[in-house]
Amino acid sequence: MSKDIKIKKGLDIKLVGEADKTVEQAIISNFCTIRPEDFHSVIPKLVAKEGATLQAGDVIFYNKSNEDVKFVSPVSGKVVEVQRGPKRRIDAVKIQADKTQSHKDFGVFDMNSGAATTKAHLLASGCWVFIKQRPYDVIANPEKLPKAIFISGYSTAPLAADLDFVLAGKEEALQAAVSALSKLTEGQVHIGVGSSNSPLANMKDATVHKISGPHPAGNVGTHINKLDPVNKGETVWTVNAQDLVIIGELLLTGKFNAERLVALAGSSVKKPRYFKTVIGSEIATMIYDNGVDKEGNDRIISGNVLSGKQLNPDGSLGFYDNLISVIPEGDDYEFFGWNKPIFNKISTSRALTFSWLNPKKKYELNTNTNGEHRAFVITGSYEQVFPLDIFPMQILKACKYEDLDEMEALGMYEVAPEDFALTEFICVSKQPHQDIIRKGLDLMLKEIG
Repeated sequence: MSKDIKIKKGLDIKLVGEADKTVEQAIISNFCTIRPEDFHSVIPKLVAKEGATLQAGDVIFYNKSNEDVKFVSPVSGKVVEVQRGPKRRIDAVKIQADKTQSHKDFGVFDMNSGAATTKAHLLASGCWVFIKQRPYDVIANPEKLPKAIFISGYSTAPLAADLDFVLAGKEEALQAAVSALSKLTEGQVHIGVGSSNSPLANMKDATVHKISGPHPAGNVGTHINKLDPVNKGETVWTVNAQDLVIIGELLLTGKFNAERLVALAGSSVKKPRYFKTVIGSEIATMIYDNGVDKEGNDRIISGNVLSGKQLNPDGSLGFYDNLISVIPEGDDYEFFGWNKPIFNKISTSRALTFSWLNPKKKYELNTNTNGEHRAFVITGSYEQVFPLDIFPMQILKACKYEDLDEMEALGMYEVAPEDFALTEFICVSKQPHQDIIRKGLDLMLKEIG
């Protein structure tokens, strides 16, 4: 039986530059780059060395701590560079893509197969990396059985890609992926949707929930907290909705098709819209000659403005991302900006800011934090935008002073950094909440495992 989720705590950040629902084929990227930093806690063991020729689906590297977890190439081509950091750490693998793509054939999967066969197929094909787990928000451990699997088909983040639009026409692949995943848990597959028109709304082998409310209503962490919280010794898995399509197509066709619909959005984009591209493609194939000024003072972000990663103009699309945000760089100083009424910024406070007078207004914000880092100030504002049944200030402080027992008691097992993106956004102390939570999770993973 489904249970609708409606939250009141949160904050919708309405920004100028939402992507129009039109799709354009991006310029075919000459290079595809896979960065191990996209896979937190993974230590890569390189298989495809410089000069190696690959098909789409061939293994590039595997996880040193679990060799069954393989990372495969999104494109066919030649490995032209392995970028290394300190102590010969692998920072990136750069592949020059072939003009005509070829795919490794994993074979059409028998959908009547059992859990063990399904798991083995996902591991061998490289699709396992799309499955993450709570606790720790890392790639799922295939040796642990999850009590439930969560999928969010409703994104409420600023300028987020419309998943109903992105997933339209992919129902067959979505159903294949959901049915396969349902065999890997003794519990339920929970799917959150924003409307009955969602391509995920009528999935079999799953429980569908109607989601409503301000951001972070669409975050999978919110769904976990409201439906099946994670306690000590328990595990749940999460999968991004668009990654379901890649998994489903792999099962149905035997090919690892890393194609994505990516939203290019933000106030610095003259024609925000969707592009069809491939995981790891050069972002320059989408942002330039398509409305973004090369000479402009803008910040390019792979992901949303709250939790995405800043990119250089020659950067590549993040492995899990389906959004590129481009907004003005906030490196200017506003004289006496703290001492006058403000009408062009959003805030949860009514002191000097008047965004509450027009809740539907869209804002053209920049990256300026409008303040400097200082000690935590107890204002009670975090609780206004944090819908989880967790004390945000207390858990942040427990992470700061590395009290594992307190972190555990406060609910650290079910959170991820993105769950604290809004509290970071409104923080008057300008504390890096997501980084604090990430370091806390890393500490727990190291000490408790």
